[in-house]
Amino acid sequence: MGKSPETSRTGQDARTDLPYDVVVVGAGPVGQNVAERARAGGLSVAVLERELVGGECSYWACVPSKALLRPVLAVADARKVDGAREAVSGKISTDGVFGRRDRYVTDWDDTGQADWVRGIGADLLRGDARLDGARRVVVRTADGGETVLTARHGVALCTGSDAVVPDLPGLAEARPWTNREATDSRTVPGRLVVVGGGGVGVEMATAWQGLGSRVTLLARRPLLPRMEPFVGEMVADGLKDGGVDVRIGVSVTALHRPDPDGPVDVVLDDGTRLEADEILFATGRSPRTTAVGLETVGLTPGSWLDVDETCAVRGVDGSWLYAVGDINQHALLTHQGKYQARIVGDAIAARAAGEPLDTAPWGAHATTADRHAVPQIFFTDPEAAAVGLSAEEATRAGHRVRAVDVDFATVPGALLHADGYRGRARLVVDLDRETLLGATFVGPGVSELLHSATIAVVGEVPVPRLRHAVSCFPTVSEIWLYLLKAYRG
Repeated sequence: MGKSPETSRTGQDARTDLPYDVVVVGAGPVGQNVAERARAGGLSVAVLERELVGGECSYWACVPSKALLRPVLAVADARKVDGAREAVSGKISTDGVFGRRDRYVTDWDDTGQADWVRGIGADLLRGDARLDGARRVVVRTADGGETVLTARHGVALCTGSDAVVPDLPGLAEARPWTNREATDSRTVPGRLVVVGGGGVGVEMATAWQGLGSRVTLLARRPLLPRMEPFVGEMVADGLKDGGVDVRIGVSVTALHRPDPDGPVDVVLDDGTRLEADEILFATGRSPRTTAVGLETVGLTPGSWLDVDETCAVRGVDGSWLYAVGDINQHALLTHQGKYQARIVGDAIAARAAGEPLDTAPWGAHATTADRHAVPQIFFTDPEAAAVGLSAEEATRAGHRVRAVDVDFATVPGALLHADGYRGRARLVVDLDRETLLGATFVGPGVSELLHSATIAVVGEVPVPRLRHAVSCFPTVSEIWLYLLKAYRG
């Protein structure tokens, strides 16, 4: 293992050369999973982090956003049930919600996660890391010291992505929110404009409207455009029912905030203007690869990285450089990055041991799910969950398919979630193989249905066999029974 990883001599001339089997750049969930699997394979590992150990997901994305959303959704769920809605009175306690959020992000203290990294036997180094040619990484610490690490078997870049904010007139003076400000704010803006109809946009619109903001959601395209069309329509209806002003087909052209403590004037391309206390841009992500030394290995700084089925970067000889998680652009989702990371850690260990790799579809060292079975959930009201291909995607890919739709109102188990339950489900069936290519669910509580669909897609379970998977009565999982009945006709 390395020596004194979190201490170094100070000064510009301080350089320490440390050899490791694997160097992991980025200590978020993705980097942690690479490190854990590489350590399980008997390799020495250094993990490098410039911010908080735990990364974006733990402190400014998945964890705090869900912590903010759950109280909002819990109250909304109660209001959908006769007898319970009468017990819901008063407003949500924002102090209670923010306190809950702060507990789940451990008050932005990464001590526990840093201890976990050390606990698996990896060394943790803090500072800005960048490649310095093949198998070399330089870490510059806050005191100006430098440590040079060499990797015998692999360098895994797990640096994640940054929010994209469009270059608009008045942007600097407007001081817009990104996902970071939207999840760590300790005050509720009276009026919030959310720009973007993807996952961050719809979830943050849901959360802040529920916490007391008057939210306007602006999107150029229908909401959640990568899912089945009915998903965005139902989520838009849910947002409107909750009081959000949803405007589709509009863009922001300029911003004005002449008084730093005053409101933001938002100018739209249709000529209208909005006044808001804060504006959140949820308009996409860019790879965090600008300052990691890609140019030293013949790659373009700031680019998404093209990888093979083991996440080894194409265009770099020797299969030593890996790009894992957001920066390979396969699926910008924490759980999908962790899936890649486990495969990468195992692949590095196998290559180090001289063992052959199993890169066949669904093999131990192939990220096959990135192309065929990516699950995603958005915790709006109603929830939206999907895995695999939509009907349009499957058709474009050349499959002969049939889409089967069922309304959740037909399912007796829906009574456990809401009176007048509104929801919809779809299966996309490959007619030639009679297996599932995709599944989509919209409605209260549907997130817990998704893993069964994921197993069916990944396992390529024949649709006739699924008839023998009996759903418990009365639960919403009975939707499977109704979907299969609809497929049989």
